[in-house]
Amino acid sequence: MEQNNSESKSVLCTLLDKNDQSKYVFFTQKLPAGVINIGFTNGEDVWKTHLSEEILSQLFKKFSLKSTEDYTFKIKCACKTGRAFVKLLEDSAVLHLGAEATDLSLSLAKLTDSEGRMEVKDLLFKMADSLQQLDSQGASSSFSPGKGYQKRSAEFEPKKQHKGPVVAVKKRLPGDSLINPGTKRKKPATGVAFDDE
Repeated sequence: MEQNNSESKSVLCTLLDKNDQSKYVFFTQKLPAGVINIGFTNGEDVWKTHLSEEILSQLFKKFSLKSTEDYTFKIKCACKTGRAFVKLLEDSAVLHLGAEATDLSLSLAKLTDSEGRMEVKDLLFKMADSLQQLDSQGASSSFSPGKGYQKRSAEFEPKKQHKGPVVAVKKRLPGDSLINPGTKRKKPATGVAFDDE
C-alpha cells in the first residue's frame, strides 16, 4: 500500500524563493476521484495540503482551469519563471504563484517531524526510481555515456547557418594533381638516351 502511495507521487519542480533565496522541491500526489495532494519541502520540513474535488472545482472556476494537470502546470510555470514565492508561518505556509494578491495562492499545513521524514523518504525514493527508469529507457547494448551525451546535446542546439556559397569538395583520387585537380600527375622525366643504337 505504501509503495502505491509512493508511485503516485511525482516531482513537479524546484523553486528558488525570490524573497530569501530559499530552495524548495514541490510534489503532487494524485488520489482517486480527482483529488490531489500538493506539498513542498526544503529537505528538513514538509508542508502539504489536500485539495478535495470541491476545492478544485472552485479553483477551476476562479482561474479558468480545466483539469488538475492545468493546475499543476500553473504551479510549475510560476516556479520556473521565478514568480512563485513562499511565506512561512509557524505551523503553515502560503504558496503564492504571482506578485499580485489576486494571483493563485495555496495554504499548506506543516507536517510533524515523523510525517515529514516519511514524505521526504518517499520523495527521495520516487526521484531515484524516476532516474533509474530514464536510465533504463535510454540504455542500449552499445551505450556509451559520452556518445549519448553528445547526441542529446546536439539535438537541442540550433542548426548552424552557412554564410556564403557552399563549395562542394571533390574527393582527390590517387594520382591526381594537387595543383591542377582533375588531371593526372605527370611522372618525372627520366631523360632521353641518345647513345642507343
